[in-house]
Amino acid sequence: MHLVYPAVLAALLFCTGLYGVLARRNAILVLMSVELMLNAVNLNLVAFDVWLRDTLHGGQALTLFTIAVAAAEIGIGMAIVLMVYRNRGTADVDRLRDNAEASEPAPTTAPADRVTGAAA
Repeated sequence: MHLVYPAVLAALLFCTGLYGVLARRNAILVLMSVELMLNAVNLNLVAFDVWLRDTLHGGQALTLFTIAVAAAEIGIGMAIVLMVYRNRGTADVDRLRDNAEASEPAPTTAPADRVTGAAA
């Protein structure tokens, strides 16, 4: 098999994932786009492993490691997105950034009386 076919497919998958990360506003779609990019990398690793005829199959072993890391990343990422959605009511990335910049200052307490220590 020629190396060009999986390499072109991986490049298309990676570009699609990159477009999804840059253009999407929903955090779940951004996570899905990152997974698409990782799958493109995995496809390249396996294709080059087969093309180079590596006896240790290092590309396939690294692909399994990447799949495990991606599973952990999506688990933690989804947990963060769900907690943000519960607290803020939206998973829109742009609105979350705007909320962080326009946060209210912490409320101040009434000054204590210097002699008795009681609040005024």
